[in-house]
Amino acid sequence: MAKKNYVLDTSVYLTDANAIYKFDNHDIFVPLKVLEEIDGHKKRQDSVGANARHIIRILDELRTKGSLENGVRIDKGKGLLKVMSYSCLDQSDFPPDLNIKISDHIIIATAKAIQSQEVYKSRKTIVVSRDINMRVICDSIGISAQDYISEKAVGTSEELYRGFYIHLVDDQLIDRYYSGEEIIIPKDEVKVLWHPNQYIMLVSNENEKKSALARFRDHHTPLQKIVNKNIPDWSIDSRNKEQAFAIDMLMDPNIKIVSLIGRAGSGKTLLAIAAGLQQTIGLRTDENHYSRLIVSRPVQPLGKDIGFLPGTMEEKMLPWLMPIQDNLKFLMGDRANMEMYMEKGKIEIEALTYIRGRSIANAFIVIDEAQNLTKHEIKTIITRIGEGTKIVLTGDIEQIDNVYVNETSNGLAHAVENFKQFPISGHVTFTKGERSELATLASKVL
Repeated sequence: MAKKNYVLDTSVYLTDANAIYKFDNHDIFVPLKVLEEIDGHKKRQDSVGANARHIIRILDELRTKGSLENGVRIDKGKGLLKVMSYSCLDQSDFPPDLNIKISDHIIIATAKAIQSQEVYKSRKTIVVSRDINMRVICDSIGISAQDYISEKAVGTSEELYRGFYIHLVDDQLIDRYYSGEEIIIPKDEVKVLWHPNQYIMLVSNENEKKSALARFRDHHTPLQKIVNKNIPDWSIDSRNKEQAFAIDMLMDPNIKIVSLIGRAGSGKTLLAIAAGLQQTIGLRTDENHYSRLIVSRPVQPLGKDIGFLPGTMEEKMLPWLMPIQDNLKFLMGDRANMEMYMEKGKIEIEALTYIRGRSIANAFIVIDEAQNLTKHEIKTIITRIGEGTKIVLTGDIEQIDNVYVNETSNGLAHAVENFKQFPISGHVTFTKGERSELATLASKVL
């Protein structure tokens, strides 16, 4: 395999601090401007800041093994890492329309300078960046560029696990299922791999309108009928099969992690909060499995720390948690009643920024807008879960505000794919909007 030169953009290091170990025996060049940009992020209290600090530590360790200017072996079997200064560059070295005062242009110009060096003319020089526009600029001036894709959960968003499957069966089997007979589906009768807690729609071969809904556990256990299709104390009834699946999972204390993906208005957040209320302060005490409901969502789509906002933590969080507040008001009606439960600690608003280091036990946790979290942030949150706690992740992978993730690399997608094989997890993708006729129409035509 021909040796290549890779120039990694700042966005790559901030996405994955260990990125330098993932380019086999090829050489990696680090423009000095990249180091300056990384340094500007090191004080952030999120995954971006954590990655910035981590890569700085890695580079400092490499520095002790040799000269970063001349090149240091990254690891056994890996290539060299070399820091390139841009101090020798002037405007005349830049391709037309690139500006020496713009950081991205300096990085591109540095890659162009590497490419033009006599010693590297036999090698291909490639810029690796999460920034689409930067890749376009590179291509426009004759520099190869590619995205950093090692963090993708799946190849495309269409491949993401959806949580339910349509299975064609004999007409008589559906009758037997409704009559109470235990139905087991052998492995050799299915065409695709089924996962624990996957929902199955049994559809008759003879009449497609004849169907039954069930939950799958394994190929040796009878299909489980969907028991919970409503949340009684909060007057929530499922409006479609996907909501019925979601309620069934949310109300099952044996499922410790639930993920719900769907467009705005599909009901995912409302159902999650209603289920949490039912199992913390509901009138049916036999269903009160948790001591408190904790709700949160990413506080900064663009990554700025909430500490820049005045007031207490609750006041800082209020603008970001208004959708949560709206759902709580809709369900509970009386705002005073809601605030009473918050004062008692039955309902909590938690900032994700400060969740690291905690151990949260006996709680029902809802993390809304989880598609804006990175894989590292999702891992940080879930590893805080203590005994007796259930966590629900909700989001829409088509509405991502975090510039460091996309439809296939976000933390929610990773959670869906990595947990689907375990019996303590469940997932469903919503395809139908239920907020209003107008909202549903807008999601289709706009």
